Amino acid sequence: MVFFVVTFVAQTALGVVFAVLLHSRVWLGVVYKVIIFIPVVLARRSPPGVPPLYAPDGQFNWVLEHVGLGGLAQPWLGQESTALPVIMAITVWQWTGLTFVLYFAAMSQIDPSVLEAARIDGAGNLRILASIIWPGVRGTTVALGILSAIGALKTFDVPYLVAVGGPNYATEFLGTYIYRKTIAQSHVGYGAALSVILLVLALTFAIIMQVRGREKDGVS
Repeated sequence: MVFFVVTFVAQTALGVVFAVLLHSRVWLGVVYKVIIFIPVVLARRSPPGVPPLYAPDGQFNWVLEHVGLGGLAQPWLGQESTALPVIMAITVWQWTGLTFVLYFAAMSQIDPSVLEAARIDGAGNLRILASIIWPGVRGTTVALGILSAIGALKTFDVPYLVAVGGPNYATEFLGTYIYRKTIAQSHVGYGAALSVILLVLALTFAIIMQVRGREKDGVS
């Protein structure tokens, strides 16, 4: 639950900010779009190379030391207090590009005349964002929330490849727990039961998403 809330809020905030900025006709906007989306393309290849980055003598601590923040250097994946935040940061880095693309597409559907009328009436950028753009992309936010919840339920690759569920199970997810019980400890029946529960939860979220989509289509 903590993983879902933090990653969803962070991805939503970054996705909206990037989408709004790149709708403002910034210079080299196409290049920025590619840069933001690149982590999504590299998502399946990047996790194995992450542990050395956060090692005690890794690149992240090296950067902290060279910018005068050496006191913050620590074994990020070697202690319970920081291992899960690292997993969250990797996930946000991987999937913010997809969130950005969806929000960018949703904002493209907002009638420009409505935005122009709001500006003529004296509305500032923050008021337009809060009163017009954010309500206009509410359907996208709901869909992303459900997809993020399903993704959090079945998260396995990043915590397993980066920290193997450790240290002291600080990065243990339902997927890694099922793997540990079924493969490592040979509790096949228990693992199968947990897999069924995971399937039921995922299907529940999928049904909710489908119902919400039909309700939205009916209203429109």
